[in-house]
Amino acid sequence: MTAVARVPVVIVGAGPVGVTAALLLARRGVPSVVLERHQDVYPLPRAVAMDDEVRRILQAADVHEEFTALARPANGLRLLDARHRVIGEFRRSGHGHHGFPQTSMFDQPELERLLRKALARRPECELRGGVEVVAIDQNGAGPIRVTFRSDGSESPEYLEADAVLGCDGAASLTREVIGAGWEDLRFEERWSVIDIRTHLPVRCWEGVEQVCDPSRAATFMRIGEDRYRWEFRLRDGEDLDGGRVRELIAPWIKEPYDGDVEVIRQAQYTFRARVADRWHRGRVFLLGDAAHLTPPFIGQGLCAGMRDAYNLAWKLSLVLQQNADERLLDTYEAERKPHARRMIRLAVAMGWAMTGGQGRGAALRRNLVSTACRIPVVREAAGRDLSPALVHSALIRRRGRLGERGLAGTSCPQPWVEIDAGRVRLDALLGDSFAILTAVPAAPWLQALAEGLGAQIVGTDDLGDDGALAAWLRRGQADTALLRPDRVVLDVVPAGADDFTDTATWAPLLCTTREPAEPSLSTPCRGAAPDDHAVRRTLLDAGPGVRSE
Repeated sequence: MTAVARVPVVIVGAGPVGVTAALLLARRGVPSVVLERHQDVYPLPRAVAMDDEVRRILQAADVHEEFTALARPANGLRLLDARHRVIGEFRRSGHGHHGFPQTSMFDQPELERLLRKALARRPECELRGGVEVVAIDQNGAGPIRVTFRSDGSESPEYLEADAVLGCDGAASLTREVIGAGWEDLRFEERWSVIDIRTHLPVRCWEGVEQVCDPSRAATFMRIGEDRYRWEFRLRDGEDLDGGRVRELIAPWIKEPYDGDVEVIRQAQYTFRARVADRWHRGRVFLLGDAAHLTPPFIGQGLCAGMRDAYNLAWKLSLVLQQNADERLLDTYEAERKPHARRMIRLAVAMGWAMTGGQGRGAALRRNLVSTACRIPVVREAAGRDLSPALVHSALIRRRGRLGERGLAGTSCPQPWVEIDAGRVRLDALLGDSFAILTAVPAAPWLQALAEGLGAQIVGTDDLGDDGALAAWLRRGQADTALLRPDRVVLDVVPAGADDFTDTATWAPLLCTTREPAEPSLSTPCRGAAPDDHAVRRTLLDAGPGVRSE
């Protein structure tokens, strides 16, 4: 029998989510093989918008500088009535919570080519195009076998992996393999998406326009220097021919065409709202459209998949490389599934509010939207980050006496800071591992804990950030925040307290065997959860060599 090659991770699908997952794993030294049906990137645009949180993920994947040259910051959202009069305007900042413009427009094929070039520079990664995955077999605790066929070949090939990431889209084979079904969030509409290139003058405010017309809801946005997108909701049985398209986009392009309008793509889509009822079985995981489908009304389709990759990559690397507790992987679904469901429901709600829906309540909904847009607090709320805090996880301290102002589960802001090398974004200082931000002197126990986690301690004084991080801690009523590698707050030391609030829950999951160490009787990393002080004592005593046996 021919030996089957074994790799740590196989990624099914080389779209933006799959390639980003490979890059994030490579940053942590985890090799992967990416299997993709197509030889090259899909040439037509699909996703066109991302938020500042996803820009930060591209920074973690070390491609943000190249992406900046491709991205076009957007002003925000305008709601228009059927006669294209402005109902409301919601501005987005050019410097959001995560250190980037809150909304950026881009061309997906350009992003995919950029990501693949970065992948080719990583010796840990291999991309195999022109192959179709036909089976994924997971038997017990052994390796997972992935069966695939190359173009033009009838002979199957095999890989064995310690983990498989299914980034294979809405028709995911991986989802079938793990026995997952869809939870239907009850939204389904047919829309026509039209991408156009033209040098003619186009009425545009450098943001997204949503026409709130129940008879012809529409979305318009500028993507690039000469690239524009329109989306029109279709009536039952309707198709748009060239003449009808010209009529529909006429409010934006007043001049005669004269041949200077190139239709790059016109496609019909059925927008749906769904979440997989299971996101993993063992070490086979779903990411991106394999795990969730959302209407595009808040521009979060690609963003959700990129968050999946960021959330899972660091946890998987700890388990594969440092023998962290296997239960750490359960927190992926526990955190991402409720978050994705909430974002999809928000997209559905925004879609109904902005388009006015179809039915007797359309006029009432439209009037309510118009009235709400005049309320300052509503406009302010719409300009904030859409992404909610993470909940329901052993790695997110349950909110107690700090209430809703607590920092656990939220993302740390990313201001510019001053270091010896010059002015950089915060994450360039923090690196890829855990980090501790503190506004008070670090006690010896905190220094030992940092050593055990491989985290650096960063004081908020003298960072050259105009006090942004210190103010963030004060608003959260915390002296110190423990940041996960994805920059989500794991736990805090409340103001005036002398310890983290919930180490007994999260510390056992992070016990690793990064370096050999003598066993310790005070190292209860598996089995029954020890009390808070026992776990903290474990990390202090064992340091970077905490054992999990």
